[in-house]
Amino acid sequence: MLLHEVSELLKKEFTIELRQKYALNGILLYLASTVFICYLSFNLQSNQLLPITWNALFWIIILFTAISAVAKSFLQESPGQFIYYYTIASGQSIITAKMIYYSILLIGLGLIGFAFYGMVLGNPVQNSWLFIVNIILGSIGMATTLTLVSSIASKAQNNQTLLAVLGLPLLIPVLLMSIKISKNALDGLAWSDSYNELAVICSIDAIVCTLSIILFPYIWRS
Repeated sequence: MLLHEVSELLKKEFTIELRQKYALNGILLYLASTVFICYLSFNLQSNQLLPITWNALFWIIILFTAISAVAKSFLQESPGQFIYYYTIASGQSIITAKMIYYSILLIGLGLIGFAFYGMVLGNPVQNSWLFIVNIILGSIGMATTLTLVSSIASKAQNNQTLLAVLGLPLLIPVLLMSIKISKNALDGLAWSDSYNELAVICSIDAIVCTLSIILFPYIWRS
């Protein structure tokens, strides 16, 4: 029953996204514009961008792209839609479908951003597979965290402000691990040098997913 509800809700999310292409196009435009601004600000001043600066800029871009993409998770839903969802699905199904959908969305945006960012500003990454795995794990962490925060913010006034206030501090552990793994990938270190960080970020993702599934039904009932 749970799997059926999750699959149907996922279909709904993808259908809405395909019908409202302006939302996804806007996020892609934001991503491309930010990368181009970085190019104008840094690459035209000098012919080389330091790897540490390259890494920091990349994760700043991914962070704010994630916030822009996931902010609408629950904030775009009307009270009438909440009541309708309440009658057709459980809270666990709704939060699970949202987390899966936005994880897929952020992974796609992260990989597109990495390709475009490397094309425009150069690609100093020496261990590309480690960097890609890091993008996937970091995107899942940001998607699950922001989805839960969005559900909390949707119940309050000034929800956009609350989303930023709650979301940014909770994303710090994910960002710290992602930046550290990215630094290892830039330096061309072996996978074994990043096992601890990879284990930590996987644990964070698992903890956030578990807490979301446990806590969301209480938020849902309110």
